[in-house]
Amino acid sequence: MCGTESDPIEQPQTEADAKKARKLAKKQAKKQEKLQKKLKKHEKQRRLLFPADKKGRHVMHGMNVLRVLLYPIHALIFPFKLHGQKKVGKGAYIYVCNHYCLWDVFYPAHTTWEGVHFVAKDSILRVPVLGYVARKLGVIGAMRDGSDVRSIMDSIKVLKNGEKIVIFPEGTRNKVSDEEFLPFHGGAAILAIKTRTPVVPIVICDRPKVFRRTNVVIGAPVELSEYYGRKLSPEDYAEADAALKGMLYDLRAAFRAERAAKKAKKGKKA
Repeated sequence: MCGTESDPIEQPQTEADAKKARKLAKKQAKKQEKLQKKLKKHEKQRRLLFPADKKGRHVMHGMNVLRVLLYPIHALIFPFKLHGQKKVGKGAYIYVCNHYCLWDVFYPAHTTWEGVHFVAKDSILRVPVLGYVARKLGVIGAMRDGSDVRSIMDSIKVLKNGEKIVIFPEGTRNKVSDEEFLPFHGGAAILAIKTRTPVVPIVICDRPKVFRRTNVVIGAPVELSEYYGRKLSPEDYAEADAALKGMLYDLRAAFRAERAAKKAKKGKKA
C-alpha cells in the first residue's frame, strides 16, 4: 500500500528532474558549440609564420607600428637604458629574459626591426581586443607549466622559419623579489638545443618604476652546443635551463661590478 501510494508522488519529481537534466544538457551543448565556433574564428585570425622579405628580414608591420606609437610613452613613463648587445642580427634567436611588468616586452623588441614572437600564457589569446592583436602578431600561447606540446611545436616552426621568439621562463611577473628570480620553467633550453638556435640572454637589473631609469643588459648570443648531437635526459635539459638562469645572474653581477668600479674611479678623481 505504502509503495503504491508513493508512486504518483515520485513520478512527477522524476519527470521534472529528467526535464531539467535535458534542459541543462541542451544549454551546455549550445555553450560548447559557441565555444568551438569562437575557437575556430580565433584560429583563422591567428598568424604564426611571417615570410622573409628580399633582405631576408621577417618584418611584422603591425609590430613596427606599435613600436613607433608606444616607444615614446614607454620611454617617458618607464625610462630605460640598454647595455651590451643592443642590436641583434637577422635570423632565428631565442631571447630569454626575467620578468617584472607588462612593459618588459619592449626590451627585446628594441634590439631589432624584425618581428619577434612572444611566448605568453594561452589565456591572453582569448582576451577581447588584446587577444586579437596578439593573434595577429604571432604570439605563441602556452600553458604556464610548459606542458603544452602545441606551443613547443609552434615555437620550433617559427625558429626553423628563421624568426625570433621571446621567452620569460619565470612564467609570470616577479612580484616577490628584486634580487632573486622566480623558478624557471622548462622550454627555452629544449628549443635552443633541438633547433640549434642561439640564445640571447637579457636581464632587467632594476624593477621598473615610474620616472626612474631601468638598466637592461643584453648579452651576446650563446649556443648550447655542448648539448648538440647527444641523447639527453630530462635532467640534462633541466641543467641547461639552470645554465641559462645562471647567465642572467652573471650578466647582472658583471654590470653592477662595472658600474661600481666606474663610480669608485670617479670618486678618486674628485
